[in-house]
Amino acid sequence: MPGSKFADRVLNMNISGIRKMFEAAGSDAINLGLGQPDFDTPQHIKQAAIDAINGGFTAYTAGPGIVELREQLSRKFKEENSFDVDPSEIIVTSGASEALELAIASLVNPGDEVMIANPGFVSYNALVNMMGGKVAGVPLNEELTISPESVMERINPKTKAMIINSPANPTGAVQSKKDIRAFAEIADDNDITIISDEVYEHFIYEGEHISPAQFTDNVITINAVSKTYAMTGWRIGYVAAKNEYIEQMLKVHQYVQACANSIAQKAACAAISGPQDSVSFMREEFLKRRNVLISGLRSMGLKCVVPKGAFYAFPEVEDCNTMASKLIANGVVVVPGTAFGENGDEHIRISYASSMPNILKALEIMEKVLT
Repeated sequence: MPGSKFADRVLNMNISGIRKMFEAAGSDAINLGLGQPDFDTPQHIKQAAIDAINGGFTAYTAGPGIVELREQLSRKFKEENSFDVDPSEIIVTSGASEALELAIASLVNPGDEVMIANPGFVSYNALVNMMGGKVAGVPLNEELTISPESVMERINPKTKAMIINSPANPTGAVQSKKDIRAFAEIADDNDITIISDEVYEHFIYEGEHISPAQFTDNVITINAVSKTYAMTGWRIGYVAAKNEYIEQMLKVHQYVQACANSIAQKAACAAISGPQDSVSFMREEFLKRRNVLISGLRSMGLKCVVPKGAFYAFPEVEDCNTMASKLIANGVVVVPGTAFGENGDEHIRISYASSMPNILKALEIMEKVLT
């Protein structure tokens, strides 16, 4: 007789700390917990979806995604990320979340190790554990990045992959070109695969975005239109890699998803190929909000590394869970650092993807809570 009604992989999984804090708050709380731009999807993107509906583009598409979108993404990678990828080497997914699942499911056997920044985005640990793998946490340095030296220290015969997230969630840290190149060399020298999560690539305020695929073929590049174009609910991501990877990921994709939403794929085409002024506008607004938030946090005596990208601050606090609970009780939602790994216990994550008035009001409440 089985020991439990449910699979161990589910019983051993925790609810996302981000969702837990969001759902614990009242409806009138200031939400600085979710990583979701507070801007509307640009009109030309919405119009493309309306046209797709009116034109009857509502059936299944090819599993990897419509050719038009994959051709646009191929061009985008060449022009923006400086590496070549054929449209046949791209899969359009239901958000970056599915892309991550495809990558990890296609690589990780039970017992395999995957190196992940600790703290790092909540999905990484959960997906590795779901596949029976083991997480090898790589601690952050003073700049909240991971170093090639720390990665090398953790490589062993069971190491299968490493996840790079730059700009990073929850820290907003941006890895240097020197480090990205070093990670690529480590991957090649040790026959491991880099999973590069680049969903925040267009929100960098200092430094530059560098894709590991510039330097190695041992990489699976993951991205989405979600953050870049304020399209979180449209659920369109994409994954690019050499054919040996794509062939395996397609096997998983065909059974867990079949294909991404047809209408949203047309909208994504308009996003990728259309005017990019909305992206520049959001980046400028996020930078203003970042500066106000960091200044406010430091005026309270909180230490906080200035995030160079994404839209998160990761200030230091004495007890992250107590602080997060106090703030929620006073109407401000933040996420305790422990949601991102045990090394996050002295931090909270604050999203500045919310409006400037919300950020200013939240800072007022935080000052009262702290004092």
